[in-house]
Amino acid sequence: MTPPVLETDRLVLRGPCADDAAAFAAFSADAGLTRFVGGAMAPWESWRYLCEVIGHWTMRGFGRWIAVDKASGAPVGLYGLHYPSEWPEPEIGWLTFPGHHRVGHAREAAMAARRHAYDTLGWTTVISLIDPDNIASVAVAERLGAVRDHDFTHPRYGAMGVWRHPGPQETAA
Repeated sequence: MTPPVLETDRLVLRGPCADDAAAFAAFSADAGLTRFVGGAMAPWESWRYLCEVIGHWTMRGFGRWIAVDKASGAPVGLYGLHYPSEWPEPEIGWLTFPGHHRVGHAREAAMAARRHAYDTLGWTTVISLIDPDNIASVAVAERLGAVRDHDFTHPRYGAMGVWRHPGPQETAA
């Protein structure tokens, strides 16, 4: 499946590809940035994870996009729809690459992904799974209008909060 291209004011969200391996590896090697998503990875682990991200589109018919800054052309993060087999339900996730934090990319890309999930895929609900100690990610979820719904224990990541996003009717305005 070829992922659709989404655009926001500042970002182009496009399907991930092999050319994204270096930017993804830089994120994956950063212990600080990855502490809430399994920890730093060796280059080969990062490569395998990127392959998983790409394959998710084929397996599920949706997935996460690489967001590219329109002004600079730089990849700024991996954002979008995610539903691995061990997840309780589909989610919107955000991973921002080094040097691109605190400028609103996660919120902007997540809003585009949520619109796509509701308007194109026909979803009626979506969550974000967030480690309770990940204050920055919790803040993004809150800015998106998500509210803490319940807890979930992930087999690898442990205790996580399930943040429920507003539904299609609530976001249509």
